[in-house]
Amino acid sequence: MIKVVRGNPTPEELAAALAVVRARAAAASAVPSGAPLPPEQWSDPGRIARTGSLRPGPRAWARTYWPA
Repeated sequence: MIKVVRGNPTPEELAAALAVVRARAAAASAVPSGAPLPPEQWSDPGRIARTGSLRPGPRAWARTYWPA
């Protein structure tokens, strides 16, 4: 469900926003979940931020410096 929080969009603006949301959802659902990433996305910093798996542990401060 999409909810307009602020402003008064025209029906054309709402249709354009909905078209973008539906196109992104269709593109995301078209890629199988186990499919490998293309090489150009391997170093994408946003990929790391999307996972949510990087959480500091109780001794994370001790691992911030690794002597060479």
